[in-house]
Amino acid sequence: MSDTALPYQEHPRPLPPGASTGHDDLVEAAGAPVGGGLVKPGYDPRLTNEDLAPLKKQTWGSYNIFAFWMSDVHSVGGYVTAGSLFALGLSSWQVLVALLIGISVVYLFCNWVAKPSQRAGVPYPVICRASFGVLGANVPAIIRGLIAVAWYGIQTYLASAALDVVLLKLFPGLLPYAQVEQYGFAGLPLLGWGTFALLWVLQAAVFWTGMETIRRFIDFCGPAVYVVMFVLAGYLLVKAGWGAVDLNLGEVEHTGLDSIPVMLGAIALVVSYFSGPMLNFGDFSRYGKDFAAVKRGNLLGLPLNFLVFSILVVVTASLTVPVFGELITDPVATVARIDSTFAIVLGALTFTTATIGINIVANFISPAFDFSNVNPQRISWRAGGMIAAVGSVLITPWNLYNNPEVIHYTLETLGAFIGPLFGVLIADYYLVRKQEVVVDDLFTLKPTGRYHYRRGYNPAAIAATVVGAVVAMVPVLWQSGPGMATASQYSWFIGMLLGLGTYLLAAPAFRVAEQSRVGAAEPEVVEV
Repeated sequence: MSDTALPYQEHPRPLPPGASTGHDDLVEAAGAPVGGGLVKPGYDPRLTNEDLAPLKKQTWGSYNIFAFWMSDVHSVGGYVTAGSLFALGLSSWQVLVALLIGISVVYLFCNWVAKPSQRAGVPYPVICRASFGVLGANVPAIIRGLIAVAWYGIQTYLASAALDVVLLKLFPGLLPYAQVEQYGFAGLPLLGWGTFALLWVLQAAVFWTGMETIRRFIDFCGPAVYVVMFVLAGYLLVKAGWGAVDLNLGEVEHTGLDSIPVMLGAIALVVSYFSGPMLNFGDFSRYGKDFAAVKRGNLLGLPLNFLVFSILVVVTASLTVPVFGELITDPVATVARIDSTFAIVLGALTFTTATIGINIVANFISPAFDFSNVNPQRISWRAGGMIAAVGSVLITPWNLYNNPEVIHYTLETLGAFIGPLFGVLIADYYLVRKQEVVVDDLFTLKPTGRYHYRRGYNPAAIAATVVGAVVAMVPVLWQSGPGMATASQYSWFIGMLLGLGTYLLAAPAFRVAEQSRVGAAEPEVVEV
């Protein structure tokens, strides 16, 4: 077997079951979109389809990555999260320091996750085959996929709730249909079902058209929100004047050493907010034309963009007090208070579109690749995404979100499980195999393959994930224990450090480096 560094050269290859030859000799598996991957001869069909195979062309530049992060940040959830940082009882400079530290950590971690997928041209679940084994990679894929399904439903519900506010503002006669007691089913009123179904279909339509349409969609979403936010801030400034701007959304309650735990909590909040898309960022970095372009896009989209967005949010929110007589931290609710039908519709549609953008990039793409990885020949990228979409309805996300206790446990459980997966990936790629990946061996089930380990599973990675997740869940479930309520806020960090440390201890015991022949002087080894 031989392997070459990307970009791969196209050459004849066998068609997978149910496939046909189409335009430009691109293979399209039955019901699957053209994935742009090169399926080489010898790739096991149980591990391969064109969506998972290494890309033939990587074309995304810095702006596309920048736009990805704008779509992730510029949403109703991002607005509320950024605003909440300035309402923690800290002074504005303390919040800015915590914000910069938190987003810088995210920037660093995203670069670490991006590199292996960008160099190999494969999505997150495939690059996980190097650390978890060619079959064991389904463990992190399913965990990340299920988490994304839950959040896909919640984000769709939040966007639909925003539409409900606008529709009720424009058409007050719809109010009875917004009452779950009068016209409700499964905890959601008829109006809510209508807007939820509309957004569900719109998101599925964008996703169904393929990755290139998604790229163009997110290229538009982020900048569009900036335009509306600057216009909104300008409108409020004209109404209230510059003297009304205040970077503190509440009283300063913590000073000196007392402020340190709160600042650490703010840092953890920032990292937790990005933990989902950060873990599977390889699903997008694989499209980067080079790693330098990905890093530039990350720099623009994370530290710089998040800082500007956060300041714009707090300025806008602080101006709602003198203009509307109360603090409003929801952008849609702010827009709804403006005495202009056009402004209300434009603003609401923009923020709704932005929420669709984050939902697609953070919670649709991930399960699409993750579920496809489980059975590539039966579950295409499209099919994987639609499984997630259907699942998001079945969990009735409005009931989850309307229960604060459930949301509390969901956020911290998310961190407890995502943290160890991140730790294992980083420890394996950078510290155990020294950034070496043999791409062809990611697609073989032969016992001689580097990533076969024990029947396709790497026990060290599985053990590290279990240890990290179980220990990180202790403070989440035992809130009444001494210091546990505070520790639960750091579930991601606890899980990540334990996952990383346990893997480094277990890898030598299970001879991970020897089994995957790290550093072997063979021609097929590609340093990525």
